[in-house]
This record gives sequence, structure tokens and C-alpha cells, in this order.
Amino acid sequence: MAMNLNSRNRRDILRWAFWSILILLVLIFLVRVLTFENSYYSEKDGSERSVVESTNEVEDELIEVAPTEVEVTEYTVAADRPRYLTVPRLGVNTARILPMGINQKGELDTPNNIFDVGWYESSGRPGYGGTVMIDGHNGGPHVHGVFKQLPILQKGDLIEITRGDGKVFKYEVVENKEVALADADEYMITAAKSPVSGRESVTLITCTGEWSDKQGTYLSRQFTRAILVE
Repeated sequence: MAMNLNSRNRRDILRWAFWSILILLVLIFLVRVLTFENSYYSEKDGSERSVVESTNEVEDELIEVAPTEVEVTEYTVAADRPRYLTVPRLGVNTARILPMGINQKGELDTPNNIFDVGWYESSGRPGYGGTVMIDGHNGGPHVHGVFKQLPILQKGDLIEITRGDGKVFKYEVVENKEVALADADEYMITAAKSPVSGRESVTLITCTGEWSDKQGTYLSRQFTRAILVE
């Protein structure tokens, strides 16, 4: 009987030792994975993002094929709403302007197609004296977007908006500013106003700067502000 007890005790000890070692190995594996992940993101954070680099879930759903000429021509909106955006210096010609609201993150929403731009419906309308707010994509997983080159605009460059009734409004750039992501929300208050009191304006917005894998976004926002040419 004593031998049976000793044998059972040894089995219990071996079983306990086995599970203890297994749990320890799992913990060591998890620690190594977490350490590697943190090290990887720390190294990548602030680096320049490659166009072909994998992106976050939202960007993976983007359409990277430009609308056809027929699709652009057949796109219509109400007479008093913005229809097309043209920015000669950027090579942007009659990009469709789609009405947008606020997304689930509380940010201005953007079109699914990286060649379209979005007009914030609660902002101004061309010809009515307010500030027209338009945003667009820097790029998608594989292709540069409509506003990839937005930072190169300079004072005096022209931005044109064609309204639904066919009337064209021209705006002259007076400011083109990169704002850190942490300050972008606060700067939106300024961007929603005209840079010249009493003058109608347009503000173009896009992501820019360095890419952060940790945050899944660019670390800056570009704000281009222009006033109506009278």
C-alpha cells in the first residue's frame, strides 16, 4: 500500500511539474510576442509609409480605380451644391464632389473612391458666402489619392469648384499648412472659417506627414485655405 501511495505521489508530482513547465513556456512565448510587437511598432512609428504597405481596415475597403469619363459626366447634384473640383497645379480635373457627413469616429467622412473628394454638407456652399469644406484621400493601399500632392500648393494657386447649375467659382490659395494630428481637431475651428473676414472661402483637407503603424494613420493633417476670386 505504501508503494502504491509513493507511486501515486510521484505521478502527481510529475503531472504538476509538466503543467507548470507548460504554463511557464506559454507565458514566455506571450512575453516575447508582446515585446517584439512593441519593438516593431516603435521602430515603424514615424517612418515614411510605402504606398504598397498594408493599411488599416477602413483603407482596405477603398476603391483605387478612377471613375470613367462617362461616370464623371453623368454625375449630377442639386443646382446649389458643389459638383466638381479642379486644381490645375495638382493635375486634378473635375473630380466628383460627394456629399459627406461625420463618421463614427466623429471625423469628417471621406468617399470610398480615392479619386473623389467629399464635401461636408454642414459647411458652406459655393456662391453663398460661407466656407466650403472639402476632404480627400492621400492614397490607398497601392495608389496615390486625389490629394497626395496637396502640400505643394502655394499662395496664388487656383482652386475651382463647379456647382450643380454649371457655374464655376474660382478660389485663390492664401494658406497651406501642415498641422500635427494632436492639434488637428482644434485647428478645424479655424479651418471652418474664412482666412479673410467677409470673404467666401474653401478649405481642402487631407492626411499627410509620416505614417504611424501604432495609430493606423498619418501623423499630420494638411489644410489648404483659399478665398473666392472677386
